[in-house]
Amino acid sequence: MSILTIDSGTTNTRSSIWKNGVPWCQATRQVGVRDTAVTGNKTVLQNGVRDTIAAVLHRAGLGISDVSLVLASGMITSNVGLFELAHLPAPAGVNELAAGMQQALLPQVCEKPIWFVPGVRNQVENIGLHNCEAMDMMRGEEAETMGLVERMQIAEPTVIALPGSHSKFVHLDAQQRIVSCVTTLSGELLHVITHNTILADSLRSDFADRIDAEMLLAGARSASSIGLGRACFTVRTLGQFTIYDRNARANFLLGAVLGADLLTLKNSSALRMSPETRFIVTGKPTLRHALSLLVSNDDFFSGTVSTVSDDEQDNLAGYGAIRLARARGLLDAA
Repeated sequence: MSILTIDSGTTNTRSSIWKNGVPWCQATRQVGVRDTAVTGNKTVLQNGVRDTIAAVLHRAGLGISDVSLVLASGMITSNVGLFELAHLPAPAGVNELAAGMQQALLPQVCEKPIWFVPGVRNQVENIGLHNCEAMDMMRGEEAETMGLVERMQIAEPTVIALPGSHSKFVHLDAQQRIVSCVTTLSGELLHVITHNTILADSLRSDFADRIDAEMLLAGARSASSIGLGRACFTVRTLGQFTIYDRNARANFLLGAVLGADLLTLKNSSALRMSPETRFIVTGKPTLRHALSLLVSNDDFFSGTVSTVSDDEQDNLAGYGAIRLARARGLLDAA
């Protein structure tokens, strides 16, 4: 059986062909819902998703008629995506997500119907200034989370960190249901600060290329005690008046930005994390190492801290979507 999965986010779309539960080949394009938001129409996104499908089928030597099932997850189900689906309210696990999948035929994108995975939102009603911080939502991370639960055999309350442009922290209960999540802009902040502020000179417009634990932890302590803005400016001071090299300064900044995320984990009413909760970190190697190091050295966190390997996180969205399709009975029907 050949399955086509589509993972479409804010800026990138990836289509993959799976055979016997294994990703066989894939195609990626720099297109996402940001293009819809900027242009005001969905043409660019439609064309981009269609092109990734055509490209991956060509690489696989297949036609769309050879594909048994098409699955999609991510921002493609948002109001600026291609098929809007309402978020499911938490708690939501495999059964709820599978039941919430919907099918649609989008002939301008794919000749076969596509099954879409819904996102998940925190359970908060009558939102106002008094409780808006408790609200958060995800589209795409729910599929990644369900894929990781199966790959790592997670069977206890856990917080999964998915760092990126918008870093997501997903809280699972003992039944492996998503009970809440919280999002930060840490990835975007790090990019903007590194490339588009006065610190670009001190950092040579580049990120940390290897972890310097001393500087990373120092940056986190600085952000915690004097605030992120002041901690960031300290990078310039380090460049002007000390012998610390560029990578050390970049580590200080990385620690400051991720240290602000630790404050979110400790205090956000959106996540409601307990100190003893297991903590699992995904993402690029440098971010995985940095975040796990910071959490391990923070007295608040007393649970097990572990990182995900490259193999365990490979094509998680597609893997998770297939798991949900299996729970829905779609693989048997294909």
